[in-house]
Amino acid sequence: MPDGLYILTLLGYAGAVLFYGRFYLQWLVSERQGKSVVPVAFWYLSMTGSVLLLLYGVFVLNSPVGALSHCFNSIIYARNLVHIWRAKGKLSDRHSRLFHGAVGLLVTTGIVMVGYTLLNEFHSTKDDTFNEQAVNWFWIAVGVFGQGLFALRFFIQWAVTEIRKESVIPSVFWYLSVAASLLMMSSHAQRHEWLYAVGIGTTLVVYLRNIYWIRRGTGVSPAE
Repeated sequence: MPDGLYILTLLGYAGAVLFYGRFYLQWLVSERQGKSVVPVAFWYLSMTGSVLLLLYGVFVLNSPVGALSHCFNSIIYARNLVHIWRAKGKLSDRHSRLFHGAVGLLVTTGIVMVGYTLLNEFHSTKDDTFNEQAVNWFWIAVGVFGQGLFALRFFIQWAVTEIRKESVIPSVFWYLSVAASLLMMSSHAQRHEWLYAVGIGTTLVVYLRNIYWIRRGTGVSPAE
C-alpha cells in the first residue's frame, strides 16, 4: 500500500472513531442526566469525523455512497455550532461569515468528490454483465435512499433548531436514524465497505436508548 493511501486509511479509521463514537459520548451524557441530551462536543466530533470519512470514502474505497454520506451533512453540523456559539456570545459577524464560507468551500469540494466516485464506479463496472451492474447499482441506490433518510433526520433537526433558535434534537430524529442505519448497513456490507457498515451498526444501540429516554420524557433533547 502506498504511503499516501496508508495515511488516508489511518485517517479514515480515526474519523470512524470520532464520527460513530460521538453517539456514545451522547449516550454517556444522557445516561448521567437521565434524559436524552446532546453535548456540544457531539457537533465538533461530527464535523471532524465526517471530513475524514469523506476523504476515506473517495480516495481509499471509491465509495459513491460513502462520499455522498459525508458531503452535505457538514452544513447541518455547522449551523448547530453557529447557534451554540451565538447563544454563548462567542461568534462575531466576521467570524460567522468566515466560518460559513469555509463550510461552503468544504461542501463544494465534497460535491466534486461525489461526482468523481460515481464516474470511477461507472468506468470500473462498465465491462460487467448486465445482471452484475444491476445488482451493484441497486445496492448503491439502497445506500443513497438510506442516506436520504439520514439527511432528512438532520434536515428536520435543522428546521426545528432554526425555528427555536437553539440546537435541539426532535424525537423523530432517532426513529429515522434506526431506519436509515439498517439500509446503509445493508448497502455497505454488500459492497464490503466494512468500516462504514460496522461503524453504523455500533450506533444502533445508542439510537434505541435515546428512543427509550425520549418516550419517558418530553420528546425533544437540547444541546448542552
